[in-house]
Amino acid sequence: MAKGPEKNTKNKALHTKLLNRKKARVQEEKKERAMRLKALVAKMNEKKNNDEGVI
Repeated sequence: MAKGPEKNTKNKALHTKLLNRKKARVQEEKKERAMRLKALVAKMNEKKNNDEGVI
C-alpha cells in the first residue's frame, strides 16, 4: 500500500504561531483599553466628588 502525501506540518506550525501571536496581541490591547477606561472613570469620579464638595 502506498502512503499518502506527507502532511505539511511546517506551515501548520507557522500558522498556529501567527494565530497565537495575534490572540496575545488582541488580548493585550483589550487589557490596555480596559485599564485606560478604568483610569478615566476614576478621574471623572474624583472630579465629580471634588465639585460636589466645593458647592
